[in-house]
Amino acid sequence: MRRLLKLLGGLLLLLVVLAGAGAWYLQQRFDTPYAGYAGERMVDIPAGAGVDRIATILADAGVVRAPWEIKLVTRWSGADRGLQAGEYRFDRPLRVAEVVDKLARGDVVLHRITFPEGLTLSEMAEVFGRSGFGTADDFLAAARDPALVATVDPDASDLEGYLFPETYALPRTATAHDLVRRMIERFGAVFGEGLRRRAEATGLTLRQAVTLASLIEKETSQPGEHPLVSAVYHNRLRIGMGLQCDPTVIYALTRDGLYDGNLTRADLGYDSPYNTYRYPGLPPGPIASPGRTSLEAAVEPAEADFLYFVSRNDGSHAFARTLSEHNRNVQEFQVRYFRERRLRREGS
Repeated sequence: MRRLLKLLGGLLLLLVVLAGAGAWYLQQRFDTPYAGYAGERMVDIPAGAGVDRIATILADAGVVRAPWEIKLVTRWSGADRGLQAGEYRFDRPLRVAEVVDKLARGDVVLHRITFPEGLTLSEMAEVFGRSGFGTADDFLAAARDPALVATVDPDASDLEGYLFPETYALPRTATAHDLVRRMIERFGAVFGEGLRRRAEATGLTLRQAVTLASLIEKETSQPGEHPLVSAVYHNRLRIGMGLQCDPTVIYALTRDGLYDGNLTRADLGYDSPYNTYRYPGLPPGPIASPGRTSLEAAVEPAEADFLYFVSRNDGSHAFARTLSEHNRNVQEFQVRYFRERRLRREGS
């Protein structure tokens, strides 16, 4: 009996030693950062993947030594149902717990997509189609989704003008609808309560304000000129004078598949509600997506009595109060400029 007790005691001591050694081994293994790859490793965790599959993917990629490490740590931490799908970048050795935490936080790689100011929906769709997120048709479908449009302008048929132009950082799994929602939200943040109150005080509805901002955006790329162009259009609207905005004609022709890159005098008579040479007032909706300064200028025009402006051919414009002054500017910056340019070209 004494011998049996002694044997049992020895076995118990051995088990304690083995358990301690096992715990020490696991602690050392889990506390030691690991990277079974050189440089950088991109890992794609598919949507709907369970812990077993995620563990295998990470082990095969060299992020952890073995799948059981992920399985064990996720169960210990309670994160076994909280790992998120997406594209992950691993560029340094990590402890297993750090790997699990990265997936639990959804610390995915973000890809940037940039929309410059003044693009139409079709042009934005082309940018999206080149981005790798989806096709141009996907973007256009999202921009015409009645549910998304209704959140901004229930009377509109699409989101022309309401998708704020900016750089967006998105996970690779983002859809066109995800991006369009972000762009709508950003528009709402930029054209916030203050600018909406200012638009109302100026006598403009939201749609009219954004429409005017889109004309300003297309007329000049100089932010400092936005309030001046806005003043011209506000002054013309006040006295019932036609806006005569070339970009509205280009937009009308492009919508109907008729624009070839050259705007002719005959084009100015094209019959479209967007043609501000033929129809008074603002066009029925925005012709592009305006940026912040154009949106601000639309509801906060400069205090100026200008009625005309013409390009100086260097990105800036000459503004005039009277038609005679404007005609002199046209002679100087258009007629004379292009005549001298032609003569220089013929002389060379």
